[in-house]
Amino acid sequence: MPSISEKGQAMPESPIRKLVPFANDAKKKGRHVYHLNIGQPDIKTPEIALEAVRNSNIKVLSYSQSEGSEAYRNKLANYYHSKHIDVAHNEIIVTTGGSEALLFAFGSIMDPDDEIIIPEPFYANYNGFTTASGVTIVPIVSRFEDNFALPPIAAFEKLITPKTKAILICNPGNPTGYLYSHDELEQLSELVKKHDLFLIADEVYREFCYEGAKHYSIMSDETLTEHAIMIDSVSKRYSMCGARIGCLVSRNKAVIKTALKFAQARLSPPSYAQIASEAALDTPPEYFTQVINEYVVRRNVLVDGLEAIPGVRVAKPNGAFYCVAELPVDDTDHFAQWLLSDFELNGETVMVAPAAGFYATAGLGKNQVRIAYVLNTDELKKCIEIIALALKAYQNR
Repeated sequence: MPSISEKGQAMPESPIRKLVPFANDAKKKGRHVYHLNIGQPDIKTPEIALEAVRNSNIKVLSYSQSEGSEAYRNKLANYYHSKHIDVAHNEIIVTTGGSEALLFAFGSIMDPDDEIIIPEPFYANYNGFTTASGVTIVPIVSRFEDNFALPPIAAFEKLITPKTKAILICNPGNPTGYLYSHDELEQLSELVKKHDLFLIADEVYREFCYEGAKHYSIMSDETLTEHAIMIDSVSKRYSMCGARIGCLVSRNKAVIKTALKFAQARLSPPSYAQIASEAALDTPPEYFTQVINEYVVRRNVLVDGLEAIPGVRVAKPNGAFYCVAELPVDDTDHFAQWLLSDFELNGETVMVAPAAGFYATAGLGKNQVRIAYVLNTDELKKCIEIIALALKAYQNR
């Protein structure tokens, strides 16, 4: 029998999606499953984006430019200017989601066996992207007790080797919801300049900052012109996950020139989705005010409810729409599966994401889960009740 590649065998399963068969079985049994496992907002996509597609008069659905339509990139540049990010349209490559932007970034700046330092826990698909690129993740632990703040710079420095090419952060963070401070980003800026590394920032949750906290982009640091690569996406900002439109942004001309070659190899990003994304940039500010206010309420309901459960601890997020909770169990992989296969409350159960899959260091996160507060408050309250009773039943089983 022909063999599967070593790379294919090494590709990790998604900790977010690997429990889907158990969720499907639960639904076949007639149970309602509340999905706290995936960052799919229930917030409505801006109508202006949907209308742009409906009203399009395209006669031939042809290829777009490999780097994305110039009209969309010009409008993106104007959007970034409003966020104090000074970039031109030719410093932007439109991609099929932020995922492809990360793959283009890795392919442009790293060779097989090169190393990238990432604070963990981190977005689980970073494991998949690095495996696909033949790149090695060097994890550095962010502590639950510190609310997942940036680890000490001295700890980063100890991990830098001749193979180190970049540091990657997610800001605000998935799965932690942590928002890096200006001081933390300045420390990273000095570090990458000192060692001549790239600093990649996944900023897809930029808009979602709470209680007056401010988001600082690495692209706002003019001293990082040659070092900074920003990853962005419309998926979360406009609740347009299915559009699959993201972008890679850098003022480093060699990075953009190289990333464009990867873009040309895959031909072009989807046309209708670019039309929707371009229109979405005209979304009025009130949309985000309402969305952010809603997420603050949801976060508070979730965090307060979980912390009221004996033995549960929560790292309070200040951005994005995720939190990491520690549960009084030894193995949340087993607990999450058991929730779907063996537990129900009035015909309902909950799906969470075990946090071990968000770490690269074996053994970490075994008692943690990531929860996405993308459901309305009434449903979140039901989820908290289910989790509380499930933990009691699980411990007494």
